[in-house]
Amino acid sequence: QVQVVESGGGLVQAGGSLRLSCAASENIFRLNAMGWYRRTPGKQRDLVASITRGGSTNYADSVKGRFTISRDNAKNTVYLQMNSLKPEDTAIYYCNTAPSTWRWGQGTQVTVSS
Repeated sequence: QVQVVESGGGLVQAGGSLRLSCAASENIFRLNAMGWYRRTPGKQRDLVASITRGGSTNYADSVKGRFTISRDNAKNTVYLQMNSLKPEDTAIYYCNTAPSTWRWGQGTQVTVSS
């Protein structure tokens, strides 16, 4: 079973930036489209950004123009650069395949203060 470890979250003021990283335990990473998801209390986990094996990207409307997803297949790692953060971006962020097929990791908490 592939394991993922998310990191890079933290507390930031509105307008600030964070870069999240997700490392996968196995090199089948390169065979999959990958996504970043987020969940706030009481809500379902939503896909916010995805990237195909070839590097094509897609974003939820709420983050378009502010977030950038990228991947490094040699490192089995996917990134999420988050700029111009807003309080409504506060959530636990997870990575997984897109659509999700792997076991979920612990996620990384992002908190944006106003």
